[in-house]
Amino acid sequence: MILGRTSELKYLNTYYDRAGSQIMVVYGERNVGKTFLLRQFTKDKSCFYYRARSASEREQRYQWRCELEKEGRKLPKYPSFTDIFSMILSDQDEKVIMIVDEFQYIVKSGDTFMKELADFVNHMPQNTSVMFLLCSSSIGWVENSMVTRIGEAAYGLSGFLKVRELDFEMMMEFFPAFSMEQSIETFAILGGVPGFWKCFDDRLGVKENICRSILNQASFLYGEGQRIGKEELREMGVYNTILASIAAGHHKLNDLYQHTGFSRAKISVYLKNLIELELVEKIFSYDTEGKANAQKGIYRISNHFVHFYFTYLYPNLSSLEQLTPGEFYNKYIEPTFRKYVAEYYKKVCRQYVEKWNRWERLPIKAERIGEWVGKLGTIDIIAQSKSGETMISICNWDKPMMRYDDYEWLLFCAEKAGIRADYIYLFSVRSFDEQLNLEANVKHNLRLISMDEM
Repeated sequence: MILGRTSELKYLNTYYDRAGSQIMVVYGERNVGKTFLLRQFTKDKSCFYYRARSASEREQRYQWRCELEKEGRKLPKYPSFTDIFSMILSDQDEKVIMIVDEFQYIVKSGDTFMKELADFVNHMPQNTSVMFLLCSSSIGWVENSMVTRIGEAAYGLSGFLKVRELDFEMMMEFFPAFSMEQSIETFAILGGVPGFWKCFDDRLGVKENICRSILNQASFLYGEGQRIGKEELREMGVYNTILASIAAGHHKLNDLYQHTGFSRAKISVYLKNLIELELVEKIFSYDTEGKANAQKGIYRISNHFVHFYFTYLYPNLSSLEQLTPGEFYNKYIEPTFRKYVAEYYKKVCRQYVEKWNRWERLPIKAERIGEWVGKLGTIDIIAQSKSGETMISICNWDKPMMRYDDYEWLLFCAEKAGIRADYIYLFSVRSFDEQLNLEANVKHNLRLISMDEM
């Protein structure tokens, strides 16, 4: 079974098993695993595949016809899309799957494709059926522009499937030889993108993988931080400036204004585009009674690899060209890498809390899970039930041991947030001091969770 995609396969098969024809949109970021998912889905089915180009409609139809001619199918030099659909289905006795990959290129070049596709499906003979899978790596376009662009043809769409990043536990299965700590460090760099995972080797250490697969100019990931979003965005110089500013610690709109020199209105527009592409996220602090003590308008780079790139490679490009990978790692990455990973350890802990909640292994049935970002401190995880029972957590990655004063600081932040904590979970990458262990022994609502226990 394909790793971590059971629900997606089930979803596609549910539509495939339905009577009649369907038009479905399958989308997700590059390298997230769409192509491999569709290979698994179609491996025992009759399937035709076409990868669209960035070209005119006429050129698109010509290229499609050339590909079909290589399979022995005859078409006019410049066939209509209806000619192409009819030719593919002409000798098929079973339901056919037709994949049009990166279909946004066809739609953006003209209105004919979607109109002919909708008309073709609406007028198919009753004994013939086809499942069109329109695939795209352009998340922002699909979610914000596609329906307007295709007009009435949108009524003919049967469903949408967004192929999302896989979670941390799926990545651990992919790298069985990595320790838990190595897995968290790798997750902090590559996120849940299986196409990136293939670039790392769990027989090597994390440092060796970074040097070989990211800092090496011949590697695929060397320039990937700049390629992400390049097809979607204009004025990359502006976007690079904003991303580099956020990576450098300028998380509020006014901080970005002061650092970049761009107007606040301009920054807001560009941030909106980055959010639509899921490269940046706006952090909304958990809604509590302590609103006056919460920070507002915080922006964070949400794409793991883009964050890594703009934290380490982008600001040091001159040295990257001159130093060996090992020298660059030792000088620029190693001194702050542990601090960089700390934010992603919190994300891993939250994924475990969400999983335990689904499995009903928390002391409460949480309806909402989030974080509280205060002016003085942060509560990394807040989980609250429908009746108001609350669990709070902090996650220690930086320090070799979580101490009792960290626990006291969490209680102080809870007071500032106006939260009464019914349960407290403390996560630490290694251990807890003696006073905390004693406290946990006498307080039933305090639980200490080390990385080994996770």
